[in-house]
Amino acid sequence: MPPVMMYVIFGIIAVVLAVLGFVFGSAYRRKSAEATIGSAEDEAKRILSDAMKTAETKKKEALLEAKDEIHQLRQETEKDLRERRSEVQRQEHRLQQKEETLDRKTDNLEAKEEKLAARSKEIDARIEECDRLKQSQMDLLEKISGFTKEQAKTHLLDMLDGELTHQKAVKIMDFEQQTKDEADKLARNIIGHAIQRCAADHSSEMTVSVVALPNDEMKGRIIGRERRNIRALETATGVDLIIDDTPEAITLSSFDPVRREIARVALEKLILDGRIHPARIEETVAKATAEVEATIKQEGERAMIESGVHNLHPELVKLLGKLKYRTSYGQNVLNHSLEVCHLSGLMAAEMGADVTLAKRAGLLHDIGKALDHEQEGSHIQLGVEAAKKYRESEVVIHAIHAHHGEVEAKTTIACIVQAADAISAARPGARRENIENYIKRLEKLEEIANSFNGVDNSYAIQAGREIRIVVKPEAVNDDQMVLIAHEISQKIENELEYPGQIKVNVIRESRAVDYAK
Repeated sequence: MPPVMMYVIFGIIAVVLAVLGFVFGSAYRRKSAEATIGSAEDEAKRILSDAMKTAETKKKEALLEAKDEIHQLRQETEKDLRERRSEVQRQEHRLQQKEETLDRKTDNLEAKEEKLAARSKEIDARIEECDRLKQSQMDLLEKISGFTKEQAKTHLLDMLDGELTHQKAVKIMDFEQQTKDEADKLARNIIGHAIQRCAADHSSEMTVSVVALPNDEMKGRIIGRERRNIRALETATGVDLIIDDTPEAITLSSFDPVRREIARVALEKLILDGRIHPARIEETVAKATAEVEATIKQEGERAMIESGVHNLHPELVKLLGKLKYRTSYGQNVLNHSLEVCHLSGLMAAEMGADVTLAKRAGLLHDIGKALDHEQEGSHIQLGVEAAKKYRESEVVIHAIHAHHGEVEAKTTIACIVQAADAISAARPGARRENIENYIKRLEKLEEIANSFNGVDNSYAIQAGREIRIVVKPEAVNDDQMVLIAHEISQKIENELEYPGQIKVNVIRESRAVDYAK
């Protein structure tokens, strides 16, 4: 047999064997798979059966727990319902009690209303009866008197006209107050002019300064050879030096308080240094001038800080500082300006006005007194010009212009400053006068009061600002007291000169005395 055929036969046999092997392998795998599937189904049935048993057990346990929980919740709910039911019952009981109380009160109110209605009817009936009686009495009175109601009223007024002293006294008091209000403006204007133009007391008492010397030999050194030193000092300061027999003292005289202060400081420095000659005098006066100017600036700034007034022009601050050396009847003008400033602020606060503006106007109201020794014009005119020059507000300028009544006060601030200035100047002790004149004024005051009929005694008190007059009660009645007070005040105004005002206080006292025996 040829080899090719053999190969073909072997190939066919191999294929047949492969096919048979595949068939038998497939059958075996099928049987194995069926056996495996059978065992898996049995296992699944077993697992399912176990799961069903477990689930049944869990279900029973869950049902038991739910039943227990439901039972517990039911018990709690029943307990809560019982408590709420008892609370509702208590509230119903309280409401029932309140309703019963309200019913009783309603019954009482109805009974009171009935009583009030009955009483009201009774009152109305009595009012009508009173009206009838009043009308019948009026008719009877008209019939008896022969006058109608209006005629009787007229007749009574005519009879009482001579006895109406009280009404006349009241009218006199009103007229007196009106007259005082009008006269106060003129009086303040006159007093202000007299003060700022340096009255006699001011000239004699407030225009000199005394410098103490260590010994009388120093007077000769100050005078110098051929009076060269004293002439140099007077020329440099513009102040007169008065060297008399007064031991260990030299008097400086000048109407300009700043120059007098510069001369005082310079002279004290020269005395302390001991080297007194014209060149040294000029140098010392220059240093004293610088020192006083620095003091003036510091005093102006202190016044501005103390008063609470800010943003003043530097020149106005200097003018304020100059007021430290200016006096009026013994009253320091800078202290007076600060006092007026504070009083103006207090009054403005009470009246609801601008406190800051009132204090500014009060501080600057006498600023012209720092210039009246250097320029012509009243301190009011000079103060107005300075305020305009340094651009103060119109309200402040008007307050300066009106504070002595030179023009009519048209603003609240001007009226406040006017009143504050009068208060500061007129208070007891603010201004100084000669002791002899003071005693004479008090004696004259009491003499005027004692000159009236019915006056028992009089006492001048409060530094002559008030006079208390005790009248005889049997000679003067209450209405005549007003007339006496008016007449005494008029006589005081006509016969006395005094700063501010004097209060006339008339006192009438009646006493009843008896003895137990």
